[in-house]
Amino acid sequence: MAPIIHCVRHAQGYHNLSIASHAIRDPLLTPFGQQQCQELQQNFPHHENAELIVASPLRRTLYTALLSFASTIKNKNLTVVALPETQETSALPCDTGNPVQDLKQEFEDRPVDLSLLDETWGQKRARWAPTAEAIEARAKAARQWLMSRPEKEVVLVTHGGFLHYFTEDWAGCEKYAGTGWANTEYRSYSFIDSDSGEAHLAETPESYQRRAGTNRPLTPTEQADLKRHAELEWDRDGYVLQRPLAHHIQEVGVKA
Repeated sequence: MAPIIHCVRHAQGYHNLSIASHAIRDPLLTPFGQQQCQELQQNFPHHENAELIVASPLRRTLYTALLSFASTIKNKNLTVVALPETQETSALPCDTGNPVQDLKQEFEDRPVDLSLLDETWGQKRARWAPTAEAIEARAKAARQWLMSRPEKEVVLVTHGGFLHYFTEDWAGCEKYAGTGWANTEYRSYSFIDSDSGEAHLAETPESYQRRAGTNRPLTPTEQADLKRHAELEWDRDGYVLQRPLAHHIQEVGVKA
């Protein structure tokens, strides 16, 4: 049986403080972000059942996982598995990860598994490109990887923009900067087609009611309209490109 996935957006990083801070390469958590992790550790209701912790290899997500689930990691002798498919969507410096060797050095004394990373993971080209097509493909790959896991419940710590592609839920996508997810917000999902290669997810009733109350879920048409609108906005702002990156480069007169 496919696992339940508890999706978590990372705590506040320095890039969340201002647009100018987007120029910081792979930023760390702020002191307030570290406090958010402590609060999540106290309030997250699924520690007992979590059997696997997965995170984007960006530092803010790795540290969110390590701090928020420290007791679970220690008590169950777990490691945080860095899954490159779950990195954030844009090619901005703040969403661009560090080389594998740098991460190995930084996390060598911490329970982090970097074995799924290769040297290309942070280059934002090919499968890692900031295009809607590439992001959709790696979101699907991440769902497939998680669906195949033997654990019953998995925690995934990732990013606000990527979570919309991963869950295929675009409700509230403009609530915050580029996402409908607050820092350290968590939602729970189950696979609705475990025999299908698409590996679609549905939010669990408990999770949906906790955050949305009696509001009805969006229809597929409403989801598609929100996705299209969000992608147009993100394309305009340079977060997610709707055409291949080379086309955008050529339009501004820079060699590809």
